[in-house]
Amino acid sequence: MMIIGITGSAGSGKTAVAKLFSRHWYSRIDADSIGHEMLKKDKRIQKELVRNFGSGILDKNKNITRQRLGNAVFNDKNKLKKLNSIMHPLIIKEIKNQIKKIRQKCGNKAKIIVDAPLLLETKAKNLVDKIIVVKCSKENILKRNKKFTRRQIEKILKAQMPLNEKLKYADFVIDNNKDSGHLERQVEKIIEKLNKK
Repeated sequence: MMIIGITGSAGSGKTAVAKLFSRHWYSRIDADSIGHEMLKKDKRIQKELVRNFGSGILDKNKNITRQRLGNAVFNDKNKLKKLNSIMHPLIIKEIKNQIKKIRQKCGNKAKIIVDAPLLLETKAKNLVDKIIVVKCSKENILKRNKKFTRRQIEKILKAQMPLNEKLKYADFVIDNNKDSGHLERQVEKIIEKLNKK
């Protein structure tokens, strides 16, 4: 069984790379999606977050919005730490759960890609055999990003481990500063190397 972890700065193109792996029969586990589902569906987590960060994180339908939650925590290191201490263990538990299900279904031939922005900042790094870091210039991150304002992206990047630190953990580095063809060729080369092992 082969488990690859993929990380990089916010907006660097991790998900695009993970999706390319899933075209090569890798089962994709998306840590962000797991977190979003929990925010939407888990009443206990919702209560805990409102208790810690106030009702300002809720929209008019009493749902937590990621943008409001982000605004509440990204300016304050202690609040961000608190949010991570609530969410990370639950997300890691679910990643383990999904790995187990894939292993039961595919046995030792299982190939998994774990798409996790905070892979290196959390214990999630202990779940993977190899680490891929996707690098992308800040200019391109800001240009390609459609979800957040420039200020929000800059706050998120500031709150994350710097890219040069992440690169120290990398078994493979993917450069996402060019076009999708360039990205695809890099993924294919990595898969070739992994298949030889």
